[in-house]
Amino acid sequence: MASRLHSFNRFELKYLVPVEEAAEIRDELAERMDRDLNSPVGGYGVWSLYYDTPQLRFYWEKIEGLKFRRKLRIRHYGNLDGVTDEAPVCVEIKQRVNRVTQKRRITLPYGVARRLCDGREMVEHFQREALVGRDADTGLRVTFDRRIRGRDRDFHFGTPTPENRFTIPPHLSVMEIKVNERTPYWITDLAARRNLNLIRVSKYVQSIEAFGLAPRSVFHIHEADHQPPHAYSAHEAPLKAGAQ
Repeated sequence: MASRLHSFNRFELKYLVPVEEAAEIRDELAERMDRDLNSPVGGYGVWSLYYDTPQLRFYWEKIEGLKFRRKLRIRHYGNLDGVTDEAPVCVEIKQRVNRVTQKRRITLPYGVARRLCDGREMVEHFQREALVGRDADTGLRVTFDRRIRGRDRDFHFGTPTPENRFTIPPHLSVMEIKVNERTPYWITDLAARRNLNLIRVSKYVQSIEAFGLAPRSVFHIHEADHQPPHAYSAHEAPLKAGAQ
């Protein structure tokens, strides 16, 4: 049986940081925050199946910065071993109203979710670590997404050998701060001390542009603009497809 519909509003701030620095920031945040009970050591996989119109309406709403915009997705948390039509997934409508992010989510069996949405656009998988606020910071949540990849075909979550490609350089992590109302002062202080700059990035938009389905926008993250701290040797070269 499906769970009841869950709705909530929040503000979101995103930063692009090197993976090594993200680990340092996570440890510093852990002094004031608790690890999400659903986030094991090392993080957990997040798989997203985005839906759009043939004209990429949701993509262009994001690129054009409409004050009201939305997107539809099916999301699975954890690994994909043995994913069946009975596996629980979340069907989410995520929309933006001015600066506020609103989300409506319901948990359904994967087969039911696919029949409900009846369409496909892009699949991404990335590794996520999450912390949640404690005491006076209830409602605060900070996530670190790394190894962000996507594909433009074979969209079933159970595809055994998907042709994934990095859509954000593998040495970079997306740090996202999510709050119900105001960002705690110590969070803004941390960002200032580490010279973190706010970015506007969408994992869906990044995939659309990485696979040449639309022209690259001013929000696209180019690897050449964010070089890793050292050159890769032959055995360190990042995987370009099928990364696990």
